[in-house]
This record gives sequence, C-alpha cells and structure tokens, in this order.
Amino acid sequence: MIIRKGECSVYYVKNERNGEEITDPRLNLAIEYYLLNEIHLDEPILLFYINEPSIIIGKNQNAYEEVNRDYVEQNNIHVVRRFSGGGAVYHDFGNLSFCFITKDDGDSFRNFSKFTEPVITALHKIGVEGAELKGRNDLLINGQKFSGNAMYSKNGRMTAHGTIMFDSEIDAVVKALKPKKEKLESKGIKSVRSRVTNIKPFMSDEFQFMNTKQFRERLLLNIFEVDSVEEVKEFKLTEKDWDKIEEFSKQYTGNWEWNYGKSPDFDIERSQRFAIGSIDVKLNVEKGIIQDIKIYGDFFGLGEISDVEEKLTGIKYEAKTISAAFDEIDIKKYFGDITREELVHLIY
Repeated sequence: MIIRKGECSVYYVKNERNGEEITDPRLNLAIEYYLLNEIHLDEPILLFYINEPSIIIGKNQNAYEEVNRDYVEQNNIHVVRRFSGGGAVYHDFGNLSFCFITKDDGDSFRNFSKFTEPVITALHKIGVEGAELKGRNDLLINGQKFSGNAMYSKNGRMTAHGTIMFDSEIDAVVKALKPKKEKLESKGIKSVRSRVTNIKPFMSDEFQFMNTKQFRERLLLNIFEVDSVEEVKEFKLTEKDWDKIEEFSKQYTGNWEWNYGKSPDFDIERSQRFAIGSIDVKLNVEKGIIQDIKIYGDFFGLGEISDVEEKLTGIKYEAKTISAAFDEIDIKKYFGDITREELVHLIY
C-alpha cells in the first residue's frame, strides 16, 4: 500500500464520538468491523486507536490458555476477541494500534509487507531506522518485537491491523500473557521480557518528549507526507454509524460468550507449532467416533474454522478417515501453507 504526497489515496477515520476519543477496546474493535462491512469508500481507510489496558486475542485462540486470568481480573484488564487470526497482544495507553481497511484483491491476504511498509517508512523518519518486518507478521528492531500484525477478509473486503509498542508497561505485558513454551523456543528466546521492546528509546532525541497521542499524530503526518493534520483526507463517523457500532459491540466484542466462550472438557489434546503458527486440537472420542472437536491456534486463515470442525465431527477417529475428510477441505484457505499429512498426524 503506497501513499503519495499530493494524492489523498486513503481516508483517515478518527475514533471520536462527540469530540471524545474512545479507549474502550470493545468499541474500537467494533469500529474496525463496522468500517469493513458497512462503509464502502472509493479508497482504503486508515484507523488509529489507543486502548485502555486489554488483551486482544486472535479469533481462533482459546482465551483461557492465552491470558493469566488472575492477573487480568485483579487489574481489570479487558479480554476481547478480534475477528482476525494470529496471537494475543497486550494493549495499554502506551500502545498505538493501526488498521488499514481496503478491497481484497485476492493477492494481499497474508502479505504483511504491503500494509506494514507505510508504518515502517514513517518510523524510519523519526529515527527508528532499524525497524523491519521479520517472520510471518512481526515488526522488530534489534531482534526485539514491537509490533504484531493480523488480517481478516470477508465479502471482498479485508482489514490488516497491528500494534506499535511505543511506551507500554513491559511488566504488564509479561504478567498478562501466557505464551506457549513452544512459541518462545521456535523464536530462539527464553522469555517474553527478552522478546519485546518499546520503540520510544530508539527515536531521535527531538521526538523523545512525545506521548502516545503526539506519536500518533507524527506517524499520521509521516504516512500521508503532509505538514498538518488538516491536510489529511478524513471520513467522519455519524451518530447513526455509532449506533450500529454499539449494536455490534453488544453482539460480539462486548459479549462474554464471544470473547471467552465455553471451554468444555476434552479427553484428547494435541498441539504442535508449524511454520504457519501453532495449532491446538482438542477432541472427545467415544467408541472410536469423534463426538466433539475444537481447533485453536494463531494461524491466519480465511473462512470459519467451525467449517473444518463440522467436517471432522461424527467420523471415525482413525488416520484413513480423517485424511479422507481433509480431501473435502480447502486446507490452505483455512490454515495456510500446511499439508494434509501434517494435520492428520497432529490430530491422530
């Protein structure tokens, strides 16, 4: 995604209602989904937001296994499930989230470089010269992560969104999240603390005075290559828009069932990390038949993983039958670049 000076090729949306900025993650994520589904402009949309302390989990993750529930409850931290895949991320007032919403051209899903390039270029301009995209979806500096990114596609439209740890509370990040040992080992690191960093220390001296909101404005000016925010083309949300955003939040992002969901007991649990991310499979098998199956993970897929679960429910728990079921599933669509054999081996 390229933004050129003098060509207002992107609309910017402020997450403000009646002049007040929204910091509730349940509403900010609802804004994203509303813009994706209801607002069809002639150009892509850019949204920035700053959330109060919260953990945003991927669509296919098991909330109970991703967060430190005691710490989260004691510190009144929101847990909100987004509509995109990927892993859990911690937000607070020192974190800036960005979101690009555009048409799905059929060639952009999982292409994180396309959407992070404007952000990386903007960061380079304020001294964060080592910022780069590494691995599947992370932005790093000196080998440490400061941004995680995810994508979601529906009805010919897609959103690509990510975080920027500007001046977050690192201790809270460490205490709130529970990354799996396999994930840390796959990245050659020993702890979350050694894995993540804020970018403020890497910025040029002239920008060290900034708070998160000032940093957001500077990033906006750099992305659009303009001298003042008045030059940025803006789409403004109306009260009618806000009513629909609130409706969506009540149904999904502000709904406990959506964010946590039920976590039934399973008698078989299998987990493995692949190049596409982690996949966790939990099953109940009675008399050799799969009675119930749930698939979790931080992989990036299109479609509903429940489609896959439905295909695997009610069949024999044997490699041959499971393999035959996967013949009827577009594996790349739902999981990414993984083979049928790898999935069968994981499940059985």
